[in-house]
Amino acid sequence: MKEGPDIARIASLVGDPARANMLMALMDGGALTASELALEAGVGLPTASSHLAKLMDGRLLKVASQGRHRYYALAGTEVATMIEAISGVAAGSGPQRARPGPRDKSMREARVCYDHLAGEHAVAMFDRFIAEEIILNHDDEARLGPAGASFFAAIGIDTANLGSSRRPMCRACLDWSVRRSHLAGSLGAAILDKIVAERWARRPAGSRVVEFTPPGRKAFEKTFLG
Repeated sequence: MKEGPDIARIASLVGDPARANMLMALMDGGALTASELALEAGVGLPTASSHLAKLMDGRLLKVASQGRHRYYALAGTEVATMIEAISGVAAGSGPQRARPGPRDKSMREARVCYDHLAGEHAVAMFDRFIAEEIILNHDDEARLGPAGASFFAAIGIDTANLGSSRRPMCRACLDWSVRRSHLAGSLGAAILDKIVAERWARRPAGSRVVEFTPPGRKAFEKTFLG
């Protein structure tokens, strides 16, 4: 037996269509019950329970109990990053689709990737950060740049506090729709929190789309796109 991580085991867990649908349904960072995930997967509840047990055993999901219900969520940002990267490969190698509808356009423009902003707006923001050395990115190893601390302090994001967390502050995450990187990590999450707190955008229930208001889009572009 070869040494190293068991890639085949994880790939087989993600590769099943029903389990893949379950994982994608949790990419908004939320939690769903087994019944809700059964509907997302298009399977019966007993089959869904079997799939969930396998995903739990593979440490791809975590579960929390509240009253009579058990809520399943992605185990962490590493799982979300893996799913986003696989989505990018699938988008690039799969069959060409017909012209997408308005919902697909919205998903391409701005959506939630677990707990941070993804899509065209997020990629453009990351490009600006790199160009102005707010973020340094070498071989997808991202870190705060020379201009980073002052830039984020000016808009009310304390990078010193984010840096004290065990979670990486900056991480490049491959965007499946644009097939280039956007910003993840605790800083990426803090930026999405600010966008929502400022009411520049809203998150429709049951969707990963991030909908900017016209004034909110202008505020976002002024603040993050320069």
